[in-house]
Amino acid sequence: MEFNADTLEKVDKSRKKRDELRGKVLTLKDLVDYQNGTVASRMIVNTKAGSITLFSFDEDEGLSEHTAPFDAVVTILDGECEVWVQGVTYQMKEGDTIIFPAGIPHALSAVTRFKMSLTMIRENES
Repeated sequence: MEFNADTLEKVDKSRKKRDELRGKVLTLKDLVDYQNGTVASRMIVNTKAGSITLFSFDEDEGLSEHTAPFDAVVTILDGECEVWVQGVTYQMKEGDTIIFPAGIPHALSAVTRFKMSLTMIRENES
């Protein structure tokens, strides 16, 4: 990422939007809108310790198989999806949660439009 005045302004605006959420009761699925034909996201917490990002997936959208350096906790907020963890398939719906283990291949795909919360906690290397 190139850091210039525009980039710094975008980062500052994003941080201010996150700060506006603090100390308020939130309905997570209302904080990210569906967008036709794509995946949308909104980071609501971003610290050295970890992050929480909300995603919306249009029907037939998804994330291809990948790994992450830390456990990833995914909670479905709306709709239905299919996830794969090291070759095992799971059907998930609103209210369901799964933990993708660090370093293990996983992927997901929308069955219907769906929204999810992704929580990543970075390990302290002490």
